[in-house]
Amino acid sequence: MLSRRVTTLAGEKVLLRPLTVEDAALYPDFLADVTAEDLRLRFFAPMRQVNPDLIDKLIHYDPAQAMAFVAIDEATGKLLGVVRLHDDRDGKSGEFAILLRSHLKGHGLGWLMMKHMIVNAKEKGLRAVRGQVLNENLTMLQMCGELGFHIADDPLERGVKDVTLPLDEVPAEATFFP
Repeated sequence: MLSRRVTTLAGEKVLLRPLTVEDAALYPDFLADVTAEDLRLRFFAPMRQVNPDLIDKLIHYDPAQAMAFVAIDEATGKLLGVVRLHDDRDGKSGEFAILLRSHLKGHGLGWLMMKHMIVNAKEKGLRAVRGQVLNENLTMLQMCGELGFHIADDPLERGVKDVTLPLDEVPAEATFFP
């Protein structure tokens, strides 16, 4: 299930689909609507903007080792968010990252994107998805908790939580993603 049409809590019709190289053209408008604080929470470092080299790196990925999905507003064609999952070297789990237009936080889009990524990771045969979240990113930690992630202090990085979701604990797609 690589693509899916969803509706946010605010009623926006959104297409979740794999990221393509052509989506690079959508990034400038997308990133113009992401606050410096949200960039810091995503990349763990202060950023005023994302440089073109990083955008190029984000756009080009090996689908055998990673998956990346975009949320596209069906009415406007605008990029609303991106969720990624990079497989670990052992191929049994992967690390996720997500970024949305800042004004869309709280609309349920992040929740829908995370669920889409989780379903695809489970279909791929991964055993777990995990990520790192800054302690102050309470919205992300709450969402991870609601999605069933186990949350613990990172033993190596102060101020960071490790979030892990064993995929055998995720219900079948029909109940997880009605």
